Amino acid sequence: MKALRFAIAAAMLLAVPIFAQRHDQHSANVRPPSHGPQPFHGTPQPPDQNHNRQFADQPGHPNVPHVDNRKTWVGHDTGRDDPNYHLDNPWEHGHFAGGFGPHYVWRIEGGGPSRFWFHGWYWNVAPYDVAYCNDWLWGSDSIIIYDDPDHIGWYLAYNVRLGTYVHVMFLGS
Repeated sequence: MKALRFAIAAAMLLAVPIFAQRHDQHSANVRPPSHGPQPFHGTPQPPDQNHNRQFADQPGHPNVPHVDNRKTWVGHDTGRDDPNYHLDNPWEHGHFAGGFGPHYVWRIEGGGPSRFWFHGWYWNVAPYDVAYCNDWLWGSDSIIIYDDPDHIGWYLAYNVRLGTYVHVMFLGS
């Protein structure tokens, strides 16, 4: 009987850290988007060279590009001709073939915005988007790669922890 009480007490003590875990504010977006954004149609937002654009579309939402309700890609509305994402040589390092969408979650293994990697593949964040990933953890965050239908040569890296995304270029393996 003493052994049973001891086992129950030990199990309860070990379970305490589970209930004490902290969750990020915007991680209400627990399940990632099932697909990337649709090609943009309509009047594009004008290019913003000074990063003055506001992305916080609702109180409590991040002021960086993010995904709402697993389907609305807030900030992905500048259209095909956005000079911030123009590349003279799209796909110069080849196409990424490791898998797209929520069935392929990758953990960032190191680096930073100018060069990061996971699973032996190397990437960089679009220069214009570097300010949007200041709170990414470059040695542990999980990301999902989506195709970008509007900006040729770029992909979208969705941060699972934060619910935010940036444009990224595949640099090869």
